[in-house]
Formats: sequence, C-alpha cells, structure tokens
Amino acid sequence: MATQTDPAPKAEPEIDKSGHRVRSMFASIAGKYDLLNHLLSLNIDRLWRSFTVRTVPPEPGVPVLDCCTGTADLALAYDRAAGGKTTVIGSDFCREMLLIGNEKARKRGATGRVTLIEGDTQRLPFPSDGFGVVTVAFGLRNVSDTVRGLDEMIRVARPGGKVAILEFSRPRGPVLGRMYLAFFRHLLPRVGQAIAPNRYDAYRYLPETVMRFPDGQEMLDLMTARGLVDAVQHPLTFGIATLYVGTKPGASR
Repeated sequence: MATQTDPAPKAEPEIDKSGHRVRSMFASIAGKYDLLNHLLSLNIDRLWRSFTVRTVPPEPGVPVLDCCTGTADLALAYDRAAGGKTTVIGSDFCREMLLIGNEKARKRGATGRVTLIEGDTQRLPFPSDGFGVVTVAFGLRNVSDTVRGLDEMIRVARPGGKVAILEFSRPRGPVLGRMYLAFFRHLLPRVGQAIAPNRYDAYRYLPETVMRFPDGQEMLDLMTARGLVDAVQHPLTFGIATLYVGTKPGASR
C-alpha cells in the first residue's frame, strides 16, 4: 500500500555573489556607505574596529594588509595604531569605494603610509609570506568563493602572522536573537533602501549573506581546516559581530 510522504523542503535560492554584481552594488552605494554603517550600528562599528586593532596589533615595520577594505576604515585604524611606523595596504575590487578611502586618507594625513589598491581578495596581487597582519572587516562574506578568499589571506601572511576576520554574526537567545533577526531582515533593508536607493537592493543582500555565512564554531573550524592554528573568537556586542583570529604556522622572520 502506498504511503504519503512529506514534501522535501525547498532549497533556499542561491545568493548572487558574482564579481560583477557585488562590485556594481557597492559602487552604487559608495557615497552613503559610511553614513549607513555608522547609523545602522549606532556607531558601534567604530568600537569593533578599535577592538580588532587592539586585539591584533600591528608590529612596527611589518606591513599590514586589509582585504575588502572598502572606504578604508580599518586600514586607517591600523595606521593610527602604528603611529606611522608600519606600511598599511588596503585592497578592494570596487574603485568607487577606494576613491572615498583615498580622500579620507588624504584628510587624515595618511597618504603615503596607507596605500589603497584595486584587487580581488580571491587573487591578491602580493607575494606569499609578506604581511604580519592580514585583516578583513565585513567583507569576506561578499567574496564569491569564501574558502578561496581565506586561502589567499593565509598565503600572503608571513609565518607566525595573524589572520583576523571581523564579521557580523548571529546572536543567540530567545529574545535578543528574535529581535536581531526582525531588525536585520525587515527594518534594515527598508532604512538602507530609503537612504541609499539602489537597484541591487543592497541592504536586503546584507542580511541574506550574514544568515548564510559561517559563524561561531563553524568559522573557527573553517579557519583550522585551511591551516591556521590557535584560532579563537571574540563575540562583540552580545554576538552581533565577532572577531575571529588565527595564526599562520611557522616562526616569525
């Protein structure tokens, strides 16, 4: 006798993270990117970057690389922390974001110390083993191949160097978790679209990528699987963001 079975759950549609789409999307919101970041995080994103620099400090004379640097907030934070004694390079494949970052560097007197270049994190234009700290803030989830991007970050870090990933994460708990999800999925896209209208619906893309990006132990496991050691996580602001840090094996030169 035939039995009725429940239909298989529908798979969630893939998020379009193709290079052309992501580059065009960020180019369309570049002018309002900093405003929205600070507004939607209530300026807490500045504290998260400060925590990153304190937790993974630059070493005098040893270059720092900030991948997916956007408008260079984290790169500039590293320049301030280094007191001008360390070369800081920021790379991003969106030229419009880099133009804003270069203007910010000029206003802060960091031109010449902070160098911004156009480059894809999946194919970083640097030799291996060159940077004491390699960072990415809120950008790795936008790389179409997360593993390839992480592998490139590890490749260009010097032995004994640090790889730091600052990213949104999903707070746990029945109350905060639900409130966060409601804000992220429903309110944030509307506010973002109202302030920075764009045909790519960029602020709906944001929560979609966050919800599908590895966080917590899953991210630590990925970092370890790709060869980093001593991987640790630092949840920030009740777990809304998390800093992940791993070390490239080998003695520092």
